[in-house]
Amino acid sequence: MKRILHFIIAGALLCFLLSSCTKGEAWVKVEGNKFIGPDGKELIFRGLCFSDPVKLVREGQWNERYFEEAAAWGANVVRFAVHPSNINSYGWDETFLAMDQGIEWAKKHGLYVIMDWHSIGNLKDGRYTSPMYDTTLEETLKFWSTVAERYRGEPTVALYELFNEPTVSGPELGSCTWSEWKELLESIIDVIREHNPKAICLCAGFNWAYDLTPVAAEPIDRPNVAYVSHPYPMKREQPWEGQWEKDFGYVADTYPVICTEIGFCLEDEPGAHIPVMSTDIYGEHITKYFEKKGISFTVWCFDTAWAPMLISDWDFTPTTQGRFFKSYLQSKVSR
Repeated sequence: MKRILHFIIAGALLCFLLSSCTKGEAWVKVEGNKFIGPDGKELIFRGLCFSDPVKLVREGQWNERYFEEAAAWGANVVRFAVHPSNINSYGWDETFLAMDQGIEWAKKHGLYVIMDWHSIGNLKDGRYTSPMYDTTLEETLKFWSTVAERYRGEPTVALYELFNEPTVSGPELGSCTWSEWKELLESIIDVIREHNPKAICLCAGFNWAYDLTPVAAEPIDRPNVAYVSHPYPMKREQPWEGQWEKDFGYVADTYPVICTEIGFCLEDEPGAHIPVMSTDIYGEHITKYFEKKGISFTVWCFDTAWAPMLISDWDFTPTTQGRFFKSYLQSKVSR
């Protein structure tokens, strides 16, 4: 009887160890300048930016169809743009419950999730471009420790975008050097790592998350990180490629890069504003450049109101850029 019991215990322990190994292997990881998927192959993220989960809940659009449509467009990743103002007004518990449901829908439809703390401004000095982005370092750490603890066993939530668009453009936003920003990012990463060492942390540069030139001299001193740029069309004049290479693209030769916001709209379309006005020409150039460099991306925004919009109604009718990116994403889906 003792011998049988030992076999049962040993078998249970083996199953536990095997399941733990499998679970560990299910996470996307960084190797060199690439994202590596659970199958051991390079993974290029190509997907869509969702608008704020709370906004979508309030409008009755946070539902499975939203995720199903994203997958049907050819996305393999979606980005949750969590605004400090919305999580505070709706409630942290309620927001995370909504995101829990969203993550289940994402899993069902084969989508990875980028969790994005969607603020714009200077986190060091606590100065922001709009009240909707107001936050503090304390609150930012609270958000990331909550995310990391809550989803520590969930490989679907693969990417943690630490701060959407850092910028110190103009005296009203205070000052912050790259060295100071690097130190701040590393402190956030350390808090995340206490709860979830497997999550990939995404680090953006200044100029509304466009400029990664300082990375050459001072990269983030932590493992399992990737870099973020938002190369909208009017950030530079044409020809774009040489400037993209100098401003952010060169980083992809050494580290993974994911452009978590790209997109465009025509000058006469609703929501047209600097720096997003362009045509399909931008879409053609940016996607070809990304293919050449192995850069991942998500397109802003899978919403009917937040410009540049990908859809014009909740029947998911594509806008001008929606038609372009839907066709492009679907062409990249593995058959």
